[in-house]
Amino acid sequence: MKNLSIGMFDSGVGGLTVLKEVRELLPHENIVYLGDTARVPYGNRSPRTIVRYALESALFLLTKGIKILVIACNTSSALAINILSRKMPVPVIGVIEPGAKEAVKATRKKRIGIIGTKATIKSKAYEYSIKKMDPGVEVISKACPLFVPIVEEGLQDDDVAYIMAEKYLKEIKMSGVDTLVMGCTHYPVLEGVIKDVMGPYIHIINTGKETAKEVKNRLQIKGQLRTKGRGLCRYFVTDSPETFREIGSRFLREELSRIRYIKSLDYKDFILS
Repeated sequence: MKNLSIGMFDSGVGGLTVLKEVRELLPHENIVYLGDTARVPYGNRSPRTIVRYALESALFLLTKGIKILVIACNTSSALAINILSRKMPVPVIGVIEPGAKEAVKATRKKRIGIIGTKATIKSKAYEYSIKKMDPGVEVISKACPLFVPIVEEGLQDDDVAYIMAEKYLKEIKMSGVDTLVMGCTHYPVLEGVIKDVMGPYIHIINTGKETAKEVKNRLQIKGQLRTKGRGLCRYFVTDSPETFREIGSRFLREELSRIRYIKSLDYKDFILS
């Protein structure tokens, strides 16, 4: 079991920020990443469709020999984690609960800000998770839809990133939060900009880092941590490998290799090699 991989999926490239944190914390682990790039974004799909996509992604990763499944997508974590946890034969971790847990732990004023895509904010998944842990916490949420295209176009250091951050974060900053959760896997690429705008006294939660800690904890409890050798990453995409490679290389700041295109996530079309 130790030599099996960590399975991870997202609707696109955003989940690579979670992969980056897992790899830094667990350098010996093999990782299999699936980006369902042909059907991105998931946010404008119905809950029923998102659950189906998540199940298809999870089933594909099972064919690759995994010991744990990470839903590296906020939308899928919000809508599909319960059914995946029931149906999968391996532990399932989403990005929402680890981030919410750390936010509740970090806040002193009991005022937490959440930023994310429209779909994630509308789902109130972070708010529900935070309130479950501490009903006394006030949650202030804000959708920041243009952050994703800014990141994917490589404009995170451009003036436009600062302009939009000032616009989006003004209200949440004025609300008096002391903790801010980056509730989208693209947002860690903008962490420097977000910190500059929010100021030095706001605790910024990177859900990818917290998810990586949870992965380590789960594997440690089950005695499945790999402690030797250099871990390898394999990537599968449902659309252009070239686009994934270009954007993904910027996210990870290294040239990506081992990217394979799969025609479909229909079980009969799975690549079994």
